[in-house]
Amino acid sequence: MRSLAILGSTGSIGQSSLDVVAAMPDRFRVVTLAAGRSIDRLAEQAARFRPRLVAIDRAEDVSRLERLLPAGLGCRVVSGREGLEEAACHPEADTVVGGLVGALGLRSAHAAVRAGKRLALANKEPLVVAGELILEEARRSGAELVPVDSEHSAIHQALRSGRPGEVARLVLTASGGPFRERRLDTFDAITVDDALAHPTWKMGPKITIDSATMMNKGLEVIEAHFLFGLPGEKIDAVIHPQSLIHSFVEFVDGSLVAQLAKNDMKFPIVYALSYPERHPNEFGRLDLVALSRLDFFELDPRRYPAIGLARKALAAGGTMPAVLNAANEVAVAAFLEGKISFPDIVHVVSGTMDAAGRTTAPRSLEEAEEADRTARETAAALVRRRAAPVAAR
Repeated sequence: MRSLAILGSTGSIGQSSLDVVAAMPDRFRVVTLAAGRSIDRLAEQAARFRPRLVAIDRAEDVSRLERLLPAGLGCRVVSGREGLEEAACHPEADTVVGGLVGALGLRSAHAAVRAGKRLALANKEPLVVAGELILEEARRSGAELVPVDSEHSAIHQALRSGRPGEVARLVLTASGGPFRERRLDTFDAITVDDALAHPTWKMGPKITIDSATMMNKGLEVIEAHFLFGLPGEKIDAVIHPQSLIHSFVEFVDGSLVAQLAKNDMKFPIVYALSYPERHPNEFGRLDLVALSRLDFFELDPRRYPAIGLARKALAAGGTMPAVLNAANEVAVAAFLEGKISFPDIVHVVSGTMDAAGRTTAPRSLEEAEEADRTARETAAALVRRRAAPVAAR
């Protein structure tokens, strides 16, 4: 039986992970839960799954959460960054589900690998911001990184069909988001509701906007570079609207190995928690006859300039991927708040990267976090410049 620390338990990945635990109680148990400010939901989860420790964002919420927990639960409540890292490093947990959104998951991911845990990583940002540091720590401690992102999970599975030297390239698939066929000259009029209407996946708002800009695919290219050790030029992406083939590996003999499954994050979660075994489950099966067709299209760089920025950041190296990620988080938040337009997201990211100039590789988490902080300040200033014209419309 695997013992789990679930970070981001009230988010979409965390809730799906708990669905897996509930469906397979003989294989998984919950040791710690960590969440931000969804106190009522976290209390319900703790009452049901009975963890040893619960971590929340703010110290002022500790007493409220303690009042909501059932009497006699025996669950300790901690808070802040230290509490989050304690949840990730709990001695009874052998596997950590990294489901936190954004760069918030960096410290806890690093703490998990430092403690030698298996890190089931659903959050792209730790590897984007500090990939070399996390991989170095994992090599030192013997920690495993198993991806939960559906695309990287697919590649992880397909790579089991050959040896590393036989891999010609990786091919990530992308749905194309809600604007795959929208006229480019109407992008200024895109609303938040338009951008949140993802055609195939139900996700949180930040990652849904990233899917609409295709920044998520750019971040996935960077993450794949760190996870699988291939250079950016050997990592491609194609539009696949059905989102049923989750990615391919092409081998040197021309063979393509694809992984297919239903559009349900419980499948890559089960894989990451169970690897190298496979367990039967009741989450449904893909009906091949009902598929009817599988379509593929090239990525149009005019429609999706964000992926080009991500490739530029990967090629530049140093802390530039961290700059890209930080600027994108600021820009997406500003768009969701109605401060900037949809095309402004890419402009803010591009401007922040230009302002950063040449960067060097971070030697510590503190240096990676400093690059993140500086980029956020630059991006926020660019948002303020663009916010006035949007407000005047």
